[in-house]
Amino acid sequence: MKTARYEKHGPASEVFILGDVETPHPGAGQVRVKIAFSGINPTDVKSRAGAVASVINEFQIPHHDGSGVIDAVGDGVDPTRIGERVWLMLAAKGSRYGTAAEYCIVDSALARQLPDSATLELGATLGVPAVTAAYCLFSDGPIHGQNVLVTGGAGAVGRCAIELAKWGGARVYTTVSSDSKAAVALAAGADVVSNYLVDDVTTELSDIEINRVIEVNLAANLENDIAIARPGIKIVSYAADGPDPVLPRRALMTAGVTIEFMLLFTVNPGKFTQAVELTEKALAAGALTKPPTRVLPLSEIARAHELVEGKSADRILVEL
Repeated sequence: MKTARYEKHGPASEVFILGDVETPHPGAGQVRVKIAFSGINPTDVKSRAGAVASVINEFQIPHHDGSGVIDAVGDGVDPTRIGERVWLMLAAKGSRYGTAAEYCIVDSALARQLPDSATLELGATLGVPAVTAAYCLFSDGPIHGQNVLVTGGAGAVGRCAIELAKWGGARVYTTVSSDSKAAVALAAGADVVSNYLVDDVTTELSDIEINRVIEVNLAANLENDIAIARPGIKIVSYAADGPDPVLPRRALMTAGVTIEFMLLFTVNPGKFTQAVELTEKALAAGALTKPPTRVLPLSEIARAHELVEGKSADRILVEL
């Protein structure tokens, strides 16, 4: 099968190898998916670069997210799943067979049925962003009637969080850094959008009781989060770019803030399953839509990774 893979960590332009490897066969409890689109997330480029700990088993085909059609199943999997359109998540977790290839094998539970109303392109943008957003929003229960602040509302997780929060009945406030990103957040359903480079966000939100903050950059935003905090506010931090935050204990105690740090790969299994199920319900209801995307061929895998590293405003997909 055709693949994009690497055998060592390093810059995308130096380590990617394009070529064939033997097509894998699904083991017990697994399915094999003929990939249509492979979705790239920041965690994928960090793994390839060696910025996060990962072990390469002979070679690594990257990318956790993707979409396609099941073409084979292993022992213990219902054979009627063959031919099913699916979206994939965490495909490369503990496996060298990520989605940047013609075929991918994953545990059956990680291949989720794609509704007829959803395109394969949309399916490839779910996975890490949508399930992360669902966990951040709903891990403590329903959010109907709450006020939610999503920082970085035009990002992959941020945009999903806006759509899911609106589906969940919340009023959504979000911050962005440009007019074009504001347009993305508004199109996703945000009620109030602030450009943090221009607007005084803390003043704008000072009279709003924010119940939950979906936080993309805790180090940069913690001071503002505390400034708008009221007792009982929950901040959920899902990203780790930039320096580690300094936590002002007294200010956090006085404000009555709870901070939760989450990583999709290590969250409580029950809450992970709940997040996946809620993502599926929202998808079936039409609440999750395709973000602005840019599609590149597999031959341009290095360029695709460079676009993600450059913080492209579009979601980057690789078409197989």
